[in-house]
Amino acid sequence: MAVESILSSPLGPPACEKDAKALQFVEEMTRNADSVQENVLAQILTRNAETEYLKGFNLNGATDRETFKSKIPMVTYEDLQPLIQRIADGDRSPILSSHPVSEFLTSSGTSAGERKLMPTIKEELDRRQLLYSLLMPVMNLYVKGLDKGKGLYFLFIKSETETPGGLVARPVLTSYYKSEHFKTRPHDPYNVYTSPNEAILCPDSFQSMYTQMLCGLYQREQVLRVGAVFASGLLRAIRFLQLNWHQLADDIRTGSLNPKVTDPSVRECMTRMMSKPDPELADFIARECSEENWEGIITRIWPNTKYLDVIVTGAMAQYIPTLDYYSGGLPKACTMYASSECYFGLNLNPMCKPSEVSYTIMPNMAYFEFLPHEPNSTRDSPARRLVDLADVEIGKEYELVITTYAGLCRYRVGDILRVTGFHNSAPQFQFIRRKNVLLSIDSDKTDEAELQAAVENASRLLRESNTSVVEYTSYADTKTIPGHYVIYWELLGKDSGESPSGRVLDRCCLAMEESLNSVYRQCRVADNSIGPLEIRVVRNGTFEELMDYAISRGASINQYKVPRCVSFTPIMELLDSRVVSTHFSPSLPRWTPERRR
Repeated sequence: MAVESILSSPLGPPACEKDAKALQFVEEMTRNADSVQENVLAQILTRNAETEYLKGFNLNGATDRETFKSKIPMVTYEDLQPLIQRIADGDRSPILSSHPVSEFLTSSGTSAGERKLMPTIKEELDRRQLLYSLLMPVMNLYVKGLDKGKGLYFLFIKSETETPGGLVARPVLTSYYKSEHFKTRPHDPYNVYTSPNEAILCPDSFQSMYTQMLCGLYQREQVLRVGAVFASGLLRAIRFLQLNWHQLADDIRTGSLNPKVTDPSVRECMTRMMSKPDPELADFIARECSEENWEGIITRIWPNTKYLDVIVTGAMAQYIPTLDYYSGGLPKACTMYASSECYFGLNLNPMCKPSEVSYTIMPNMAYFEFLPHEPNSTRDSPARRLVDLADVEIGKEYELVITTYAGLCRYRVGDILRVTGFHNSAPQFQFIRRKNVLLSIDSDKTDEAELQAAVENASRLLRESNTSVVEYTSYADTKTIPGHYVIYWELLGKDSGESPSGRVLDRCCLAMEESLNSVYRQCRVADNSIGPLEIRVVRNGTFEELMDYAISRGASINQYKVPRCVSFTPIMELLDSRVVSTHFSPSLPRWTPERRR
């Protein structure tokens, strides 16, 4: 029952007193966004005044915006990398933050082919937890009765490493799932998972997925929402069910756990759940999964599902048609906007269409500035042109720049956002894309320079047959599960009688993969979230036809450049109609959790 009007919220009637307080907090923060931001900046500059980084700019104790903007430059990861490396190597002096660095969060963005290391401090976990605590109170405004069931969420930890100085380095979600904030979270009837902590925290991805799926099947009638972090992760779970339903049904039929699940803590908690055989449930799963048509499989197996909780903005939008197929068109909720550097905000209308998703920036999370994004500009805008949170303009695009409690100052995140409106005085943004990213299947991000280097490295294998790559382009093929990179090559042979063999071109695929960054290779090797890279060789003259097509649609012949990534259907149809051979990577690329020294 909704709480009385004394605890009501402009966002809508809260489901309980706890929700009312959360929604009231959102209102307070967003009503006074500019003054909250002013206070946040003053707090950050005061606490970090004695750090090596800030002392280098002679702020002399100033905490006002004007001094900050006039003296502190805008920076990229590469600018800070020498300081971050010192921290990683064991320097415990206050370099970026006055508070001790507790660990490094590894970004899905890369620098020199390796994940970026983002220093963080213990209290950032409290800030992240605060944002998480706002999500269900907002969702409860739109979907009633979520306290009457559970969420089937496929959540996983990833490998972690230790820096030379002894600090752990791991992805932000791995850090959160392993924290006491997550492991000892208080019971919340609106936020109960089907997966036990032991399954989520199991380091073996097969055992973790298997037991999480098994738990979801046992509790199928109680499931009210199905989710993963990214859309690609949920589709990977559906593919896992396609491949493993026989064994899952056998486990349920016999009441005994697959011997491939060897993790002792997982086996112990599953023993409690699998107290007796359930042949009726096993027959149901076998009947549904043995059908050739898997359309609507999510609602067929979990009939009470009200929505999918997955990120489908940015690069993940490419998965929407497949999600619609498997879910029968269930609503897709994108609830929050976050990164390794900082958690930013939440979606106050989570049941909107994916194309309408906007995130409200919470001004208490960090100090936010915005660099006007000028796609055709050949030079970076000077830092003085950065716009404050409350001063952005509707309809304009900006690159996000942050100053955090953990010590990042005027740091360029690389996200391009478009202002869609305001909630009170806090702006709402649509995520447009990551700056410079060409290809992305899962958490990987490959830019044009990386793709160019990979093509150059692979094409060296063609020299033995006097062949070179004349032109190339690419696209992220998400029709397969998992998705994979497709590279179109047009080749030129100096000797018409000698062309590279299929085996050589297969090796070219692997050589490209070996050249891509560590996040891509981890997705291939450890996470199985990307399939083998494919090269499609097109016949000679194809890229000239591509140019002719572009010019026929109004492109300037003088300014035409071959697009290094394509997604426009007519162009892809043209390329695919000219393919003369296809080749796949014959094995996995090399990857280890350790960073290259």
